[in-house]
Amino acid sequence: QVQLVESGGGLVQAGGSLRLSCAASGRAVNNYVMGWFRQAPGKEREAVASISWNGGRTYYADSVKGRFTISRDNAKNTVSLQMNSLKPADTAVYYCAADSANVLRTAVDQYDYWGQGTQVTVSS
Repeated sequence: QVQLVESGGGLVQAGGSLRLSCAASGRAVNNYVMGWFRQAPGKEREAVASISWNGGRTYYADSVKGRFTISRDNAKNTVSLQMNSLKPADTAVYYCAADSANVLRTAVDQYDYWGQGTQVTVSS
């Protein structure tokens, strides 16, 4: 079993930055694809970014390309999401997830483990 705990969410003004972190425990996730998803009120959960086990491949949703950066530190069993130039449309609960398959996937039901989420609110 893998436990994931997100941190770093909060309230920020439009144009500001936040850095989300996800700490994994229970077992090492260095051979898992790690992803960040978000869910806004009344909307479906959507993939934001994902990263391969060694960091060599990444995926970004079109809506965040050029603004968000995903990274991982396998030695520390953590994954981060640096979010810059935030917009009110980025307001959502952000979730960290782990996928045992060695491909970058975006479907919610393809990920094996999930965190509880952290709220990000961007004010205009």
